[in-house]
Amino acid sequence: MVSNPSAPAGIRPPIHLLDSQSDLLGNLALMAEHRIPVVSAMLLTEIERAEIHDRDTLPRDVVTLGSELEYLDEGSGAQRWVRLVLPAEADIEAGRISVLTPMGAGLIGLSTGQAIEWPDLEGRERRIRILAVRQPEIEP
Repeated sequence: MVSNPSAPAGIRPPIHLLDSQSDLLGNLALMAEHRIPVVSAMLLTEIERAEIHDRDTLPRDVVTLGSELEYLDEGSGAQRWVRLVLPAEADIEAGRISVLTPMGAGLIGLSTGQAIEWPDLEGRERRIRILAVRQPEIEP
């Protein structure tokens, strides 16, 4: 479940995707359907409900592929900076999270201040809040 402090409980806030990434993400999810069906379905659901933007209209604080983001794990109180990446670039020790993981599929499209309750790799629900987003591929 995704939450927005100003929205009623259970209502998912809007999410945003770059037009140039939405097809890529959809293809990745479809290719992974047989290997990781749950994550594939999560990602496809998020893509379907996203508002699609070009680079000029994308809000600057939205998590996209390549974004660096700081999040707070509200259960443990841990804060961490990570980068959301394609599966081939993933390295959890280096802080690079694949979009084809439960966490990555849940983070895509969210923006600063939004929180998500999403299963981790073990299937436990974790509440993650986005504290900051940097767009190195967009910002000078």
